[in-house]
Amino acid sequence: MAAAYSRIGIIREGKVPADRRVPLTPAQCREVSSRYPDVDLVVQRSAVRAFTDQEYEAAGVRLVDDLTDRELIIGVKEVPMDSLLPDKSYLFFSHTIKQQAHNRKLMHAVLEKGITLIDHELLTNEHGERVLAFGYWAGVVGAYNAFRAWQATAGGPELKPAHACHDLEELERHLHAFPLPPDLRVVLTGGGRVGKGAMGVLERAGLQHVKPEEFLSSDFGKPVYTILNTPDLYEREDGEPFDKQAFHADPRGHRAKLLPYACRAQLYIACHFWDPRGPQILSAEDLRDPALALRAIADISCDVDGPIDSTLRASTIEEPLFGYDRITGEEVAVGAPNSITVMAVDNLPCELPRDASQAFGLDLMERVLPNLVGDDDKGMIERATIVQQGVLSPRFEYLAEYAGA
Repeated sequence: MAAAYSRIGIIREGKVPADRRVPLTPAQCREVSSRYPDVDLVVQRSAVRAFTDQEYEAAGVRLVDDLTDRELIIGVKEVPMDSLLPDKSYLFFSHTIKQQAHNRKLMHAVLEKGITLIDHELLTNEHGERVLAFGYWAGVVGAYNAFRAWQATAGGPELKPAHACHDLEELERHLHAFPLPPDLRVVLTGGGRVGKGAMGVLERAGLQHVKPEEFLSSDFGKPVYTILNTPDLYEREDGEPFDKQAFHADPRGHRAKLLPYACRAQLYIACHFWDPRGPQILSAEDLRDPALALRAIADISCDVDGPIDSTLRASTIEEPLFGYDRITGEEVAVGAPNSITVMAVDNLPCELPRDASQAFGLDLMERVLPNLVGDDDKGMIERATIVQQGVLSPRFEYLAEYAGA
């Protein structure tokens, strides 16, 4: 059973480029201190957070520069190796469980310094469902950026970047004022957290939801969108009936059915989860099809070298768009002849850090913190612990070679 923590610190995010999100907002820190009088919670000073030091001070939160007296240190993104304090417990998104090459040295440092590493991504309830995620906000910002990609392609008034908006309320004001052509058709793949965030933006922008079969067969005279869930998007290659459970267990032997929709839609928003064993969704051959109507693709899932061949690379918050030449398959300038505009930012929730942090912190406070400061009787913290005091937990011993252990 995981240890109960009473001295907790919120770390200053150190990853470059800077991430302005926080695991707990000022009001949430105050609530934690009220609920748990025996917990000493402090926040490390930072000049880059979406919530300022002054806001934390106004909420009665103690600010510090040094976290060496903390038992548990909580962040959002990976902690730089030179900031890791030996023999401490850390909770953040480590991006190591898939043996990501760029974090191999980080994992080695965690082991070498005798650290206990708990990962946000691995926090699940007794049913195996994740309790913390930023996916909804990736969908919100990604769908907003889809309209920016459309505007860059089709013209019209320029939408203010999401990261330049104070919060969701301001973003929605710009969205409501954005003129949509009456014949705009949008196809969206994926109905999970990311998809729900994107759907909300489409609804607030004034698009009407229609069924997939209507999308292919009808004319509407107003902006519409359709959602393709797994049974709508894939079929078996052998012609046998589609079995969703079997597909999720092993997607091999299937093919995607997106092309007919891509020949009707001008904008495609990708929110799906993709298994590398599965089929491509939109191939270079599909993108060369003369009947293709797509002019912009917002790949929120952003699997580079994955199911959508136009996702040549991840783009950035500062430069979110690039052009894809349908004929050559190469990157070109946005708006170039025979091109599709691509949005493939891979850290979208960072663009609305206040709203994303508010939602994330609420789940952290309500669903995770009781297990950190009290009894982890259902094993939530134990399941999410990759390293215990410098030793890989049994479930993660497969990372030994990756970490150089």
